Parts: sequence; structure tokens; C-alpha cells
Amino acid sequence: MGKKIAFAMCGSFCTFEKVLAQAEKLVSSGMQLVPVMSTAAAETDTRFGSSASFKARLSRLANASIITTITDAEPLGPQKMASALLIAPCTGNTLGKLACGITDTPVTMAAKSMLRIGRPVILAISTNDGLGASFQNIGRLMNTKNVYFVPFGQDDALHKPCSLQADFSLLESTVESALNGRQIQPVLLE
Repeated sequence: MGKKIAFAMCGSFCTFEKVLAQAEKLVSSGMQLVPVMSTAAAETDTRFGSSASFKARLSRLANASIITTITDAEPLGPQKMASALLIAPCTGNTLGKLACGITDTPVTMAAKSMLRIGRPVILAISTNDGLGASFQNIGRLMNTKNVYFVPFGQDDALHKPCSLQADFSLLESTVESALNGRQIQPVLLE
């Protein structure tokens, strides 16, 4: 593949293991990752693991320091540091900020930076309110130029009927499609 992709993680901590396993596959396929983490992802220890261990794994995988500040994320686009930005996982909080043009985290700045030069931004959503408050933001972003979605669906319709999660195994094929200006289909999974 040989592409340089900005790889951003937000605070859907329960998905970090799945996401990092797929990041390993991206690197194995020849992608070079430019790692970015939201402040929450970079600084919060949870029952799913410590922030230090996740940062160390991502940094080692990317063979690079992680971008964790707004200032360091801003040059991604203008300096053409990556061909695309993949946000995995992308939380409901980040969806809302992107939909409303709010740039107050390293991840939202990375997205703004890439979109301003017409580069693809790929969202792998993971949010407990995807069919609730975040649904309008998903709709707005689906209608935004250069924004693409990793196919997603309800991850536990019985116990969490509003929850949506991307199929993280489709990260690579979604990135490939986005780099060619196409939304992978179907975007809505059963």
C-alpha cells in the first residue's frame, strides 16, 4: 500500500484493543501511521487499560511520537504529512465537534487541517448514542465533502439500542476507497 495515514484515537476505551489490532494490520499492509490521540485517549486510565500502555503501543506500532496537542496537529494538512486521516475510534463527542466545526482537541484539529486541503477524513464511529443525540451529527457528516465512514451498525441492539460501532476489520478497505474518492458500501451494516 505504501501510504502515510494519520491515525487518530478518541476515548471509546472499550474498543482500543480492537482498534490497535487493526492498526497492526494496516502497518503490515505497508501503511505508515502518523499517530494522534485526543486528550481523553492520551490521559485517561480506565478498566480497559492505562493510557501509558496504549500510548506506548501506538507509538511503537507507528514508530513515531504521538501528536497530543492542537499545535502539533495543525500542520498535518498544510505540510501534507499524510494522505488521509483515520479516526478510530471516533466518539459521539468528536462527531458532534466535527459536525459543528469545533476545533478544540488534537483530533478535531487534525480533521480540520486535512479537510482544508481536501484530504479524506475517515470516521470509524463508536458511540452509545449513535441512534440518539449523535444521529443528526452522523447525518450532517455523511453529507460533508471528503468525510467517509467505516461501515457501522448496532453493536448490541438488545442491551444498548442506540449504540453504534464501526466494523473495525474494514479500516483498510475503507481507507483505500476514501483515497479513491469513494464511500465503501454498504455503509450501514445489519
